[in-house]
Amino acid sequence: MNNKKMGQLINAHLLCCAANRTAQRISLYASRFGFLRALHLSISEQPLNLGSLKNPKISAVSVICLLFLLSFMTANAVFAQGHAGHTMQAPAVVEKQKTAKPQTPQPAPPEEMTEETPQVEISSEQQQLIGAKTVKVYLKPIQKVIRTVGRIEADERKQTTINTKVEGWIEKLHVDYTGRYVRKGEPLVEIYSPELLATQQEFLGVLKWAQQPGDKKKDDTLSVMLAKDADAALDAARQRLRLWDISEEQIKQIQQSGKPVRTLTLYSPVSGFVTQKMAVQGMKVMPGEKLFDIADLSTLWIIADIYEYEMPFVKVGQPARITLSYFPGKELSSKIDYIYPTISADTRTAKIRLTVPNPGGQLKPQMFTNVEIRISLGQKLVIPESAVIDTGTSQVVYVDKGEGAFEPREVELGLRADGAVEVLRGVKAGEKVATSANFLIDSEAQLKGIKPLRRK
Repeated sequence: MNNKKMGQLINAHLLCCAANRTAQRISLYASRFGFLRALHLSISEQPLNLGSLKNPKISAVSVICLLFLLSFMTANAVFAQGHAGHTMQAPAVVEKQKTAKPQTPQPAPPEEMTEETPQVEISSEQQQLIGAKTVKVYLKPIQKVIRTVGRIEADERKQTTINTKVEGWIEKLHVDYTGRYVRKGEPLVEIYSPELLATQQEFLGVLKWAQQPGDKKKDDTLSVMLAKDADAALDAARQRLRLWDISEEQIKQIQQSGKPVRTLTLYSPVSGFVTQKMAVQGMKVMPGEKLFDIADLSTLWIIADIYEYEMPFVKVGQPARITLSYFPGKELSSKIDYIYPTISADTRTAKIRLTVPNPGGQLKPQMFTNVEIRISLGQKLVIPESAVIDTGTSQVVYVDKGEGAFEPREVELGLRADGAVEVLRGVKAGEKVATSANFLIDSEAQLKGIKPLRRK
């Protein structure tokens, strides 16, 4: 092939490429600006450089071919512009109709309103490899068990303090050590008191005056008045002795003997153990000073601590079981008879009180005990605690939908007892939830971007 024909083929190829690019730009711009404007923009972006053709003798033929191609492209561009104009007019008409007559918006179909339920696919083979297990959500009677430690203490209602109401000195001490058991009416201490001795002498003097026979006639008004005054003074002296804890037997003894008693004997008002002794032989005592503390240990208290979050379940009258390491295999029964009104700021616990009998004195104050309280909470919808994944802001379970599909679902939890947790919202009875390998299922869901629907 000679050089002339080679140049003609190259010119024709260049011309066709330039015409094709120009036609593409015209078609692109014609839909937005019209054909003439598109032709102007296309040529201005890349004008045809006919002078670059290899053979200037065939420039006329090239121009004719170019015009033929442009005329063909023009028809396509005009058709595209008309079609674009047709499609652009439709929204204007719709807009006019909307302006003329407003229409009530129609609700979206139910298929569009409902959000798609998220699911993660775990095949049966994968479930066997990871050890996934499911359990049905079921109704179960929940029994909450509270276990705590108690401490034995003396019954405060059976504690007695012995003191004196007169000033004096201890001349004889009958109970001389702490821990001794004393019976009711047993002498404790003898106190010498000059003030008490003077009161006894006054009582004897008034008694003699009242017992003197009258020298005057009975109908004498003065004699009657003196007799009444003597009786009143005698009653006042006797009452003063009673207020100083002198018993009626001692007063009768003083009245019969006609002599004052040197020392005042204090007797125990109750039976019990001396838990504290301050009296010492020869010690001077003042009015109101404590000499002994006596506690009746026939019944004892058990003070137990209950955590703050367990307080809503504890009520007065609930039964409790008590065991001690001191009595292996032995179990005591009692009931809660009081709940203290305050909470310890250090331990965040409240105190409850139980009363137990102490036959034979085997239980000792300050012993430690184990206390167990069982509380029935009724029928509840429950799932195992292992089925719940706590994210920090919500609790999530994975519901088995069948055929290897697991749905992550947020739940609202309630009471916890015996390894189960109450479900208030989120699942229904009969549904299956994953109880093992649910963390692996959750990891797969997180990798795939699957998250539970938010509760409303």
